[in-house]
Amino acid sequence: MNNIIATIITFAISLIFLRSMDFIAHRGLIDSKLSRKIIHIGTGPIFVLCWFLFPDVPSARWWAALVPLVITIQFALIGFGILKDEASVKAMSRTGDPKEILRGPLYYGIMFVVLTIVYWKDSPIGIIALMMMCGGDGIADIVGRKFNSAKLIWSKEKSIAGSIAVFIGGFVMSVIIIFIYVKAGVFSGTINDYLLPITVMALAGTIIESLPYKDIDNITMTVASVLVGYLFF
Repeated sequence: MNNIIATIITFAISLIFLRSMDFIAHRGLIDSKLSRKIIHIGTGPIFVLCWFLFPDVPSARWWAALVPLVITIQFALIGFGILKDEASVKAMSRTGDPKEILRGPLYYGIMFVVLTIVYWKDSPIGIIALMMMCGGDGIADIVGRKFNSAKLIWSKEKSIAGSIAVFIGGFVMSVIIIFIYVKAGVFSGTINDYLLPITVMALAGTIIESLPYKDIDNITMTVASVLVGYLFF
C-alpha cells in the first residue's frame, strides 16, 4: 500500500471514530465528559495501529502525521470560532465553551503530530508516550469521578484512585500496543524486554500528571515519559 492510500484510510477511520462520538454526545446518549474521554482514550491506539498500513519508507511518518495535523487544525478553527461545529464542541468540551478545545484537545493533537514525526516506528518511546497520554490521562478522569477516594495532598482536584488509574491505564495500553509491534517484527526482542521501561515511563508520567496544573498534562506527562524513555532506548 502506498502512502496516499494509507493516509486516506487512516483519516477515514479516525473521522468515523470521532464523528461517531460527536453524534452520540450531541444526541445526549452519553454526557460530554464521557465522550471527551472516550475520544481521548481511543484515538491513540486506533492511529498507532494504522501505522501498519504505511510502507517502510522515510516519507511515511510525514504522511501519517498529516492525519492528526488536519484534525488538530480543525480543533483550532472550532476553538477560535472560525468553524462552527456544535457536535464537536459538545463531545470535546466540559462546559460547551468552544475555547476549551484550544487547551487540552489542541495540545493532545500537537503531541500526536510531534511524536509521530520524531519517533514513528523507529523507537518505542513515541508509542509508549502516546499510550500514556491516551490510556493514562484519559482513564484517570473517568475513574476519579466514579470512585470517591482521598484527594492528593499536593493536588486537591486529583485523587489517589485517579493517579492509580493513570499508571494502570497507561501501562496496560502500552504493553498491548508494544506486544503487537513486537509480534509484527517492528521491534526486536520479546514483550518481557519492554516491561521495565514501560513501568518506569508509566510511573514518571503518573507523577507528572498528578501535579496541580490544569489543561497542560497532555504535554507535561507525555514529555516526562519521553525523557525517561531515553534511559532505556
